[in-house]
Amino acid sequence: MDTKGIMAAVTVNSLISTYTHTSTLSSFNRSPTRLFTPTPTVSSFHPKFHLRLRASSSFSISSTALIDANTTDSIEVEKEAIESSSNLLACPVCYDSLTWTSDPGFSVDAIPGSSLQCSTCRKTYAGNQTHLDLTTTGGAKTYGEPMPASTEIFRLPLVSFLYERGWRQSFSVWGGFPGPEKEFELMKDFLKPVLGGNIIDASCGSGLFSRLFSKSGLFSLVVALDYSENMLQQCYEFIQQEESFPKENFVLVRADISRLPFLSNSVDAVHAGAALHCWPSPLAAVAEVSRVLQPGGVFVATTYIVDGPFTFVPFLSTLRQNISQVSGSYVFLSERELEDLCRACGLVGFKCIRNGLFVMISATKPI
Repeated sequence: MDTKGIMAAVTVNSLISTYTHTSTLSSFNRSPTRLFTPTPTVSSFHPKFHLRLRASSSFSISSTALIDANTTDSIEVEKEAIESSSNLLACPVCYDSLTWTSDPGFSVDAIPGSSLQCSTCRKTYAGNQTHLDLTTTGGAKTYGEPMPASTEIFRLPLVSFLYERGWRQSFSVWGGFPGPEKEFELMKDFLKPVLGGNIIDASCGSGLFSRLFSKSGLFSLVVALDYSENMLQQCYEFIQQEESFPKENFVLVRADISRLPFLSNSVDAVHAGAALHCWPSPLAAVAEVSRVLQPGGVFVATTYIVDGPFTFVPFLSTLRQNISQVSGSYVFLSERELEDLCRACGLVGFKCIRNGLFVMISATKPI
């Protein structure tokens, strides 16, 4: 090590020693003194991600010295961050980790030609021009399973085209939905504990909120997930039309909400906008959300709510749910049922905001 390297190491060690001594004294005085303060970047929100530190007004550290002393460590930290993101995806068949057989594709432009393989069953999954197909039937040549009508309708090209061209706007007219921007502001309060982490926009449709999440800069990775190929295609087209859209750390994934292709305890937040009532089995879906959320992870969803005698009379409530599921129509739940659903799937701290038929709910995976 040359003279500059030695001096840099001595300087850093001295600062660490001073910081340790200061912290020890502070713990006795119960008034901690912060030597370093995280910069106001996205990465400083969440402990899982690399924190970039700046010196406080009391100290001045040569950036050259830090680079000389810690270049190798910085490279290792960045490498670990990439590997951590790569390990997020799991095989929807056996839930074991997926390994990239091409360059990691957590970017809109990197999806075409990308491929992954399960480390257990050896099944491979590939990306097309717009998205990764991580459904259980992905790669099947002739076999496929139709979903209920409430799901299949969103796979139609016309519905995908109209979704942000009048369909979603109608929710505000007769459903009480406050509109995407206001909904985004409301959900940010629920998501504060996990800002800086990754977020799955489940049943994202044409990516209305996925794009808001990405452009906000509040999350390290945004996964726009839907079962409809045409919805993902529409999302991709909207992204291409925006010149300054942040395509890095944004990926479109086709997946079944009842078999999410993510490792257990790997996701910081899951959002489902105006989607829960469309899921064939809300219980199976929320159970999957609970599985993939890490302890302390947050689930936020908006849906229509049902009130009246059907919510209070046990027989009528059960009849309503059975008819909805058998017919493949929408499953509308009451506030009590939504809370009970979250509790049954191991989520706690249920909260909700209501406005007419609109309700936004939030629940957390216990730490």
